[in-house]
Amino acid sequence: MQPDVTEPMRVLSVNIGLARPLQVGERRVLSGIGKRAVAGPVNLTRMGLAGDEQADPSVHGGPDKAVYACPAEHLPYWRARRQEHGASLFDEELPPGFTGENLTLQGLLEAQVWVGDELHFPNCVLRVTAPREPCYKFNAIMGYAQAARDMVRAGACGFYLAVDEPGSIEAGQTFTLVPGRRALGIAEAFGAKRVKHLR
Repeated sequence: MQPDVTEPMRVLSVNIGLARPLQVGERRVLSGIGKRAVAGPVNLTRMGLAGDEQADPSVHGGPDKAVYACPAEHLPYWRARRQEHGASLFDEELPPGFTGENLTLQGLLEAQVWVGDELHFPNCVLRVTAPREPCYKFNAIMGYAQAARDMVRAGACGFYLAVDEPGSIEAGQTFTLVPGRRALGIAEAFGAKRVKHLR
């Protein structure tokens, strides 16, 4: 899950989705976790991407969690874990947006990101605010009950972003990382939550 340092940081995919029913055991709950890649520029406001929805604004969305980004480097890990648990019959590639991310990024892992860092894209600026925390809906979409625990163990959480400068964003764009105060790293912040999730 290491980025190729010779490659620029890039947006591989922009993913949006509407809130839809999700089967979780015997229950059906509303969830916006199912995202699909879209082509062309997508408008971005302080509340997130145009055409994207969150079902539970108490934990997703809002100005501090307007956009969720995940490193593409994690997708092979999740493909392998799903196959090991019988959630996938074939060794198929996981599509961008499968883990619920709005932005599938290449070349930037959690260990390289700090709360307050800015990501400068050609037409917008996003600011890192927090790591994602896994939940029961993540287990459901991944197809096996230990997925949240695996996210915690691997540190493959991704991170939330606030929109400091609205504009637009699209797949294929490169971006730069502008360091903030660097008081709290995303990996450190996520690590502090491990005790709760691994009980």
